[in-house]
Amino acid sequence: MGTVLLFTIIVVVLLFWSLRERVRISSYRAGKDLDTGARESPFSRALGNLIGVAGGIYLSLVLLLTFLEIEVPSRIHLGKLELEPLATLAIAVAIVQPLFLRLVQVLRRRFLV
Repeated sequence: MGTVLLFTIIVVVLLFWSLRERVRISSYRAGKDLDTGARESPFSRALGNLIGVAGGIYLSLVLLLTFLEIEVPSRIHLGKLELEPLATLAIAVAIVQPLFLRLVQVLRRRFLV
């Protein structure tokens, strides 16, 4: 029970952090939206972006493993949780991606400027 709770807390914290970074990146790139119609919130835009990126990563992993004829277990067990390995990896990479971009940005400012 403790492992599942710890895993869930870590995933929720990383997901929140990743979505916050995606909102920051999206608002930085987009500037002000002058559209007068229905507007999506920065959070919904970031969540849609996260799901889209994870879906693209998932498809790429499936194609790569099919091409290389690598067999992956259908489920992995983490305590009482059963997870599909490729989907889990895709979501994990999509969550970590904006955090990694932020780290690269900070390191670039610190060492190249």
